Amino acid sequence: MKKILFLMGISILGLLLGFVSWQKRMAVDWPSYHGGNNRNHFSPLQQINKSNVGQLSLAWEYDAGGADTLTNGTQMQCNPIIIQGILYGVSANTQAFALDAKSGVELWRTDIHIKTNSTTSRGLSYWSNGKKSRIFFGYGSYLFALDAKTGKTISSFGQGGKVNLLQGIQRDGADEYVSLNTPVTIFNNLVIVGTRVSESATALLGDIRAYDALSGKLVWTFQTIPKPGQFGYTTWEKDNYKNLGGANSWMGMALDEKRGIVYAPTGSAAFDFYGGNRKGDNLFANCLLALDARTGKRLWHFQTVHHDIWDRDIPAPPNLFTITVNGVKRDVVSVLSKQGFMFVLDRVTGKPIYPIVETPFPASDIPGELAAKTQPIPTWPEPFTRQGFLEKDINPWASHVEDIKKELALSKSGHAYIPVGKEKTIFFPGTDGGAQWGGAAVDEHQIMYIPAKENPVYTSLVPNTKIQKTTKASVLYEQFCMSCHGPKRQGSEDGSVPSLLQVNKKYKLKSFVQLLNQGRGRMPSLQSISQEQKEAIWSFLQGDNVEVNSANHLSSSDYLMTGYNRWYDSKGYPVSRPPWGTLTAMNMQTGKKIWQVPLGEYPELMAQGIPRTGTDNYGGPAVTAGGLVFIAATKDEYFRAFDRTTGEELWRYKLPAAGYASPSVYAVDGKQFVVIACGGGKLKTKSGDHYLAFSLN
Repeated sequence: MKKILFLMGISILGLLLGFVSWQKRMAVDWPSYHGGNNRNHFSPLQQINKSNVGQLSLAWEYDAGGADTLTNGTQMQCNPIIIQGILYGVSANTQAFALDAKSGVELWRTDIHIKTNSTTSRGLSYWSNGKKSRIFFGYGSYLFALDAKTGKTISSFGQGGKVNLLQGIQRDGADEYVSLNTPVTIFNNLVIVGTRVSESATALLGDIRAYDALSGKLVWTFQTIPKPGQFGYTTWEKDNYKNLGGANSWMGMALDEKRGIVYAPTGSAAFDFYGGNRKGDNLFANCLLALDARTGKRLWHFQTVHHDIWDRDIPAPPNLFTITVNGVKRDVVSVLSKQGFMFVLDRVTGKPIYPIVETPFPASDIPGELAAKTQPIPTWPEPFTRQGFLEKDINPWASHVEDIKKELALSKSGHAYIPVGKEKTIFFPGTDGGAQWGGAAVDEHQIMYIPAKENPVYTSLVPNTKIQKTTKASVLYEQFCMSCHGPKRQGSEDGSVPSLLQVNKKYKLKSFVQLLNQGRGRMPSLQSISQEQKEAIWSFLQGDNVEVNSANHLSSSDYLMTGYNRWYDSKGYPVSRPPWGTLTAMNMQTGKKIWQVPLGEYPELMAQGIPRTGTDNYGGPAVTAGGLVFIAATKDEYFRAFDRTTGEELWRYKLPAAGYASPSVYAVDGKQFVVIACGGGKLKTKSGDHYLAFSLN
C-alpha cells in the first residue's frame, strides 16, 4: 500500500512539475495569434521595462523575401508566434518559415507555388498532441498543414497536405474568391476556420468550419446565413442563403479553453452598402457568436449592427478577460467596432455587462432599402473615437477650408448610421475604422490599449446598369471595379487602392488578365467572368469603351457604391481636425479613458510648429508586465514603446518599412525580445520583407 501511495505521489509530483514547466514555457513564448487564445496581446515578461527600454537595440534582422516595390506592392501583416525558442512567421509572398528566435537564423522555409487567390497573411497557428507538432497556415484559398520541425507538408492531411476552403461554400451566382488570411483557432484536435470572401454581391457563403487536425476531414459547420428551420432564418428574406454571401468570420476568433467556447465575430452580408434584397436584421451577420468548440452549436449571439449597410464589420478578434462588477468577478468577452464603440458581454450568457440601448436612426431614401429602425449603442465603456463629422470637426489649417465647408453642407453627415444615399454620405470614423484588424491589448490590471484612426470617408450609391448579353465595357468597370477604384479610376487618396489611370505602364494585357484571374490583397478574383469581359475592362482602361457579346452570370445588386473615398485636402492631409490616429488606454473596470495620445506624426507638420497629429495606422499593440506598450502600425514607419501608465513615448526606432502588423514579445535563454514584421505597402509607403527583433545589450 505504501509503495502504491509512493508511486502515486511520484506521479502527481511529475504532473505538477510538468504543469509548472508548461506555465514557465507559456510565460516566455508567444504561443498563438496576439499572444494567446484570449487575444490580449499581453506578455508577463519584465526584463525590458520603463527604466531600460531606451537601451533597446537591434538583436537580429531576417530577410523573409517576397517584397516587390515596383509591381506587387506587397505587405506583411504577420504577428509571428514563438514556441520553445522557434519563431514561425510568413513572408511577403506568403511563404511560411521557422527561425531560431534567439539569432534569427532560418531553420526552414516553404516553397509553395499554387495558382490561388492572392492574400496577405496575418500569421499562422501551432498544434501539438505531445507526439506530433504541426503548423497550420493559409495560402490563398488553401489551409496547409506543415511539420513544425521541417516545414514539409503533411501528406495525410486533406488532399496532399492541404484543404481547399472553396469546397462547401459555393452557391449559384457567386465568384470563387476565398482566402485564409487570419490564423486559425486550435481547440484540442480541431482547427476552427473563418475565411475572407469578397464584399460584393458575388460573395461566397461565410460559413465557419472545423477540421480534424490529423486528417483534415470536416467535423462541423456553422452556417452564418441560416437555412429554413434554423434559428435566424426569419431575419432574412426567403432563400437568401441561396442568393447571398458574406457574413463571414475573417477577423479571427478567441477561445475559452476551460469552457470549450469559441467566440467568432462576423462581418456584414454582401453587398455591404445596399440591403434591399435582404430585408431584415440579417442574423448572423455583424454578430459575436459563442459556439461550442466541439460541435459548432450556437450557445448565444449578440448582433452589433442590425441590417448592416455601412460595412461596419466587427474589425478584430475578441478579447477575453475578467473584471469585478458590484463586487463580483465576471468573465467577459469584448469586441471593438469601426464606429469607436466597445461591446462587453458576459462570456457564458452573452448578456451585456452594462446597458446597451437600442437607439433610433434615420430611414433610407434609396428605393427598396429598409434600414433598421434602431441600432445598439453601448452606454459603457465610453467611445474611443469621435462619432460624427460636423463643421466644427474640420481641420482649421486645412487647405481650401471654405470649399470643404461647402462640400460638407451638401453631404449627409453628423452621426453614426446615416444610410448611404445618392448624395455624398460621410463616414466618421471612416469605413475601416475607428478600430481595425490589429485589435486591442489587455494587461493584467484589465487596462485595454486601443489603436484607432479618425479620418472621414465618403461614398454614395448609384443605380446598377444590369449587364446584358451585349454591354459596354464601362458597365463592366462599374460592376466589378468602381467600388474600390472609384468612378474616375483614380484609386484612393492614401494609396491603399491603386489608381488605374496609367495601368498600361504597369501591366501588359496578359499580366492584367492574370491579375483579374488571381486577385491580389483585398482585390477578389474575377475568374468567373469571361476572357472577353476581362479584355474589355483592359480596353476601357486604355480609353476604348468597346461592346462585349457576353452576358454576366454572377449575382448583382440593384445599386453600386462610388468608392471608399478618403477625404483629404489638396496637400494630402485628412480634412478632419487632428488627431488622425490615436492610442487609448481604457480602464475596463470603470469604462473610462485613462489617457489618449496621438499615434504617429508628420515630421514636416511638426517642423511648422503643429503639435503631433497622429497618422493612419494598421496593426496592433503588445503590452508587457514591464509597464510598456509596443506598437508600430503608423505611416511614419516608426516602432514605438509607450509608458502604459501615462502614454508617454519612451523609445522609437525607424524601421526599413512600415510595421503594419502586431509585435510579438518572448524570451529565449533568459533574454527578452520584441519582434515586428516590416511589410509596408499601404498608405503610399514602400514595401518591405524584413523582420526585426530587439533586445537589451
